[in-house]
Amino acid sequence: MSDSAEKCVMVIDHSLPLGLIANTAAILGCTLGKDKSEIVGRNVTDGGGFLHRGIVQLPIPILALSQDGLKMLHREIIDQYKERITLISFNDIAQRSKNYDDYAEKLATIPRDDLNYLGLCLYGEKKAINHLTGSLPTLK
Repeated sequence: MSDSAEKCVMVIDHSLPLGLIANTAAILGCTLGKDKSEIVGRNVTDGGGFLHRGIVQLPIPILALSQDGLKMLHREIIDQYKERITLISFNDIAQRSKNYDDYAEKLATIPRDDLNYLGLCLYGEKKAINHLTGSLPTLK
């Protein structure tokens, strides 16, 4: 749907159970749509006049990586690509928290290097994202 200089991918821990993989992708997608609302197309109607809400206008491949690989990818983006890539992360603290306040309190006490990521969403410069994720397999 789009042929832009920007790209989006999700990278998810391939060892997670299927339900948690789906949940991780949904959470990352919600945050992406909130932060980058311009990627969501306008509402459209079908031939019967039914309104369909806008969907994203670019493909979002879901790629596989290990938990350690996610941690290394997160660190590399923060250290070298933070000006070119918007990084959205979902971690084990968020997944285990009772509510958002509980998550915020717990997260504030844990150093970034001690977090375990379930998934990452990368949005930004296509060349940089391809460099970082071009060799990763599709999640199956």
